[in-house]
Amino acid sequence: MTLRFSDIVRMTGGEPRGGDDTAVVRGVSKDTRTIEAGNLYVPLIGARFDGHEFVRAAHASGASATLWQRDHGEPPEGVPAIVVDDTLAALQRLAARYRERLPVRIVGVTGSNGKTTTKDMIAAVLAVRYNVHKTEGNLNGDIGLPLMILQMDERTELAVLEMGMRGIGEIGLLTDIARPEAAVVTMIGEAHLEMLGSREGIARAKLEILRSLREGGLFVASGDEPLIDRLLPETPKPASMRIVRFGTGAGNDLTAGDIETDADGARFVVNGRRETKFSIPLPGRHNVVNALAAVAIGRHFGLTDEEIASGLAAMRPTGMRIERLVAPSGLTVLNDAYNASPTSTRASIELLQELGGFRRKIAVLGDMLELGEGGPAFHREIGALLNPERIDYVYTYGPLSKGIAEEAAAAYPEGRVHWFENKEQIASAVASVAGAGDVVLVKGSRGMRLEEVVHMLMQS
Repeated sequence: MTLRFSDIVRMTGGEPRGGDDTAVVRGVSKDTRTIEAGNLYVPLIGARFDGHEFVRAAHASGASATLWQRDHGEPPEGVPAIVVDDTLAALQRLAARYRERLPVRIVGVTGSNGKTTTKDMIAAVLAVRYNVHKTEGNLNGDIGLPLMILQMDERTELAVLEMGMRGIGEIGLLTDIARPEAAVVTMIGEAHLEMLGSREGIARAKLEILRSLREGGLFVASGDEPLIDRLLPETPKPASMRIVRFGTGAGNDLTAGDIETDADGARFVVNGRRETKFSIPLPGRHNVVNALAAVAIGRHFGLTDEEIASGLAAMRPTGMRIERLVAPSGLTVLNDAYNASPTSTRASIELLQELGGFRRKIAVLGDMLELGEGGPAFHREIGALLNPERIDYVYTYGPLSKGIAEEAAAAYPEGRVHWFENKEQIASAVASVAGAGDVVLVKGSRGMRLEEVVHMLMQS
């Protein structure tokens, strides 16, 4: 972002306090540790912090201007400031107005599971031909998405923006800011049941992505999810919207066939057309299905299937999403510790069970959070899925995952299923039975921090 001070005043609807109208502001930061010369500093307010306390430090570090919330009195003397009613709302307004100035075409991606990996695949495909900007890390919410938009400049041709949410109205806000030309909903799962009460509530929240879709825009949706088609007639959307459905069912516009998957990735063809073979550096049939969304987006933006295949083969996933690692012992570790829901955990277990070429297979499973009252039952369902003929050991961590262990223990020989109270015990147990030629899957919700087990295994 490169704007004059007066532009930011106008775009945020604020009032200037000091500052030169013609002064150039470059970039935005909400963190004094990342301030660069010329930045606009945005002092956000959280439950346990207030960025206004660091305005002087931001100015000393090179920020050329700051936002300032009106209820905090007058900004510090000598610091060029723009006074607004709410600094977060002002950041969002600034991003929305800045987006209107750019010629960029935007793809919005949401879904209960798979949205980050799908975003990475779409961005890799589009980057074969275009100058592409994509969401970094988990900056997909009401703060992160505006910051991602404000990182772009006029050279950006396409942006792939992930949209996350915890409740009703959040995806709607993000799509109002981004105004995408294409929108993707990967699937409707159980994540956020605690907040939204039902899968139908989750589906309604995800479909808010269509509210500000551009006229003539494309909606790429999971055709295997009946809730989407059932709710679509009542969902606000452009009348001229085009739909492409992807999935495993026969009624989809895009389906995958000839699927081969191993620890290094997966290979497939689309709609039975064997003249183009696609591959992704991610194992698992669920990732193949999500790759179909990237095929749909690539075709929409004019890429050939050969270009799309090239982009998919070159994609690099965001960390801790089935990241394949090899420990010094020769143990293969599948690090899928970024997040977990019943749907994504089932997919990861299915992947582990399908993998060939390994001597022993071990599942390390942590709690799946934010499932509300149904949490214990969901964990027991996961335990019942585990097959001792296809997964040799099951180690679990967390109070809810005790249910996984109890359910699995009924099918497994004694000593093959354990629930642990700390992560050091898990790493020690894995190291005592596994080594070269074995594979361990590590899967759990973000709050369980099971990447710590991965780090221990990689160092042992």
